[in-house]
Amino acid sequence: MSVTTVIGKASPFDALQRWLPKLVLAPTMLVVLVGFYGYILWTAVLSFTNSSFMPSYKWVGLQQYVRLLDNDRWWVASKNLMVFGGMFIAISLVIGVLLAVLLDQRIRREGVIRTIYLYPMALSMIVTGTAWKWLLNPGLGLDKLLRDWGWEGFRLDWLVDPDRVVYCLVIAAVWQASGFVMALFLAGLRSVDQSIIRAAQVDGASLPTIYLRIVLPSLRPVFFSAVMILAHIAIKSFDLVAAMTAGGPGYASDLPAMFMYNFTFSRGQMGIGSASAMLMLGAILAILVPYLYSELRGKRHD
Repeated sequence: MSVTTVIGKASPFDALQRWLPKLVLAPTMLVVLVGFYGYILWTAVLSFTNSSFMPSYKWVGLQQYVRLLDNDRWWVASKNLMVFGGMFIAISLVIGVLLAVLLDQRIRREGVIRTIYLYPMALSMIVTGTAWKWLLNPGLGLDKLLRDWGWEGFRLDWLVDPDRVVYCLVIAAVWQASGFVMALFLAGLRSVDQSIIRAAQVDGASLPTIYLRIVLPSLRPVFFSAVMILAHIAIKSFDLVAAMTAGGPGYASDLPAMFMYNFTFSRGQMGIGSASAMLMLGAILAILVPYLYSELRGKRHD
């Protein structure tokens, strides 16, 4: 029987099998294209218009970006993001790596301990922000508890201190994310070839030296992934700020996501809010593009 005859007798069921995956994925692709990329494009268009409470398509060029960069509140939010993001990423990485190294020693009750550390990641940022708002509240949290126990000189009023309130956001975010970082690195540590570690031990290397000079440098992709995820969380942090400080006192704890929400939906300045959203997208791309370039370039050379 010829190949032409076999192809000609292909049943409609075979054609359906070929097209079924595409038909199943088509609605998802449509939602992503319209609901994600489409709205990014729409936001970019609005950032060049004089939109206020409702979208307007009167073109004003870069006027909204000029207004944004002249806004003191935007610069406060940007400075807070640098402080919050830098400390959040650094502290989460340090705690996560230390916890992963400790759990990699095959300690007893590892599963229970790992679950305890991972539990905060199962909570939403709204719950985390609310819980830490109670804990750090000078009138009913840790401050009041320790003074009731006799520590009269103890003060933990950072939540109402404009100069320190951003550190409260760092504490809450680190508490939630460090367990997730631990899980990433623990998975990476468990994939390291144990023969390398045993060979280093035979050569007389101490355990800290083995981790610092051999094991952790081999986990560069895990480091990159953790930094990417944490940076993404930091840049889009809105719910944590909304639940914990609402940007206050005043706007001392504003982050760009909170700034964008307030100007777009509360103050009716959709144009400047869209401009701030595009700058946030630019910050994410500034982190994502070099990472993807380095990864793809490395694979191409391999």
